[in-house]
Amino acid sequence: MADSPMSDSEQSWLTLRITHRKATYELSFPEDATITDLFNEIEASLDIPVANQKIIAPKTPLLKAPFKNPDMPLLDLKGKHLTLMGSGAAEIQQVQDMAERVAKRNAARMAQRSKARHATTTRRNPQDSQYTFLQVRPLQDLPNPDRSQKLLLRLKEDPGIRAAMTKHKFAVGLLTEMEPLSHTQTTHEGTSRILGLNRNQGEVIELRLRTDAHDGYRDYKTIRKTLCHELAHNVHGPHDRNFWDLCHQIEREVDAADWKSGGHTIGETSRYTVSGRDEEEEDYPEDFGGWTGGEFVLGGVKNSSTAGMSRREVLAQAALERQRKEVDSERKVLEEKRQRSPPSDESK
Repeated sequence: MADSPMSDSEQSWLTLRITHRKATYELSFPEDATITDLFNEIEASLDIPVANQKIIAPKTPLLKAPFKNPDMPLLDLKGKHLTLMGSGAAEIQQVQDMAERVAKRNAARMAQRSKARHATTTRRNPQDSQYTFLQVRPLQDLPNPDRSQKLLLRLKEDPGIRAAMTKHKFAVGLLTEMEPLSHTQTTHEGTSRILGLNRNQGEVIELRLRTDAHDGYRDYKTIRKTLCHELAHNVHGPHDRNFWDLCHQIEREVDAADWKSGGHTIGETSRYTVSGRDEEEEDYPEDFGGWTGGEFVLGGVKNSSTAGMSRREVLAQAALERQRKEVDSERKVLEEKRQRSPPSDESK
């Protein structure tokens, strides 16, 4: 007698625990469900579009659409702690609405400026709030968003940045941080990191504040230099001679205003570390690679041995390699000491 098909009540199910912005959700699926089913269920349950979802799981590459294997079984994630990153459709619409308001405001300002060309130049006020970042916002689903908020506000109130924005009449709708993992790519050619993004000539500027592992913050002066680059994209898109002339001009103006205001940092540190680990920052050069589009891309040293590995695995491998070198060094010292020591008398 042939076996009858398994009913829904008899079918095996698995439950995944997913954390999103400090809230934990339990989602149940048939055991033959795939990664595509998981992302579709998250969109239906949490109103986060599939394209905006990113999932971090231990010993697993970053999961995001489009998938290398859409039929990857969810059983591979069973028992793992899953962290979901992504903004809901309502939040995305809010940012788009803000960008539209800024675009309309900039258009009205340009029309007003063309009418007033015959008027005498008015005195510029460095305190003028018209030329600034209208909003600053950290990523709430990453650790210590209050520290990111303070760093973004420090950039907003930086005397050099304020002076440059006033001089060039820059108004930016939103200054925010970017999620480092989703803007890092590891291939057979090496690792590249996007340090900054300028969307639609000043509607939104994103800066890479954190190290890849989310446990530290990058050097303040390096972040500020990235911001100078992104501000230059308010005027010029392509990286031509005009762009670079403006970019370097803004950098000089920021440095000059920094010294005039007494804001120089000689003799004091400008590195922000959350948990005391900042080795990763030392592993990068501060300005290696190139800029593409509205992005500042930091390219790492090429290393075929890390091809296909996740960012966390690359960092773990680097730590193990440092530890191995330390052990080898200690072993060599002990061996040299043993060879210099006289033979023992135990054999007599």
